[in-house]
Amino acid sequence: MKIPSQAKLVFKGQIFDVYQWDQEMFDGSTETFEAVKRPNTIQIIPTQGDKIFISRESQPHRHNYYSLLGGRAEEEEEPLVTAKRELLEESGLVSDDWELFRTYSNFAKLQWDIHFFIARNCKKVAEPKLDSGEKIEILEYNFDQFKEFVENDEHLAKDLALDLLKMEKMGTLNNFRQKLFGKPSVS
Repeated sequence: MKIPSQAKLVFKGQIFDVYQWDQEMFDGSTETFEAVKRPNTIQIIPTQGDKIFISRESQPHRHNYYSLLGGRAEEEEEPLVTAKRELLEESGLVSDDWELFRTYSNFAKLQWDIHFFIARNCKKVAEPKLDSGEKIEILEYNFDQFKEFVENDEHLAKDLALDLLKMEKMGTLNNFRQKLFGKPSVS
């Protein structure tokens, strides 16, 4: 959702800002509408050879969960810049072969984009530099393990899981596999 330009900021939080505006209704009356805005986030599907890197994370409020690498954009930061920064910070990996896979942003009353990037041919160049509230272990999955990971109910990227299921139903999942690894897959 795009917050209208006439909306007023009524609460500024650390992550979430709340906006309100008067909205004319179909009968001519006016109601106060409200929406929330937060910084965009990035999710990265990093690959090397035929492996996909996944994280096993702990944060102070949530322990031992599996996730894609990624994080929150800094103010005015472009999505690809965020993706490159987050990949390096969380894993010590870099890539010269990036592709925006998809942006999800269809949230009612919430202005927030989630950008999914593919980072192919990743190379380890540094040790991770984690925030004080992060513990991250990097795991390597093959494509079938990755597919199971995304389809798991514990994974937060439900839109990505739905896309994979649609690709499987339409017979285009192998195209996605090729997109991840940048080469034809062997069936």
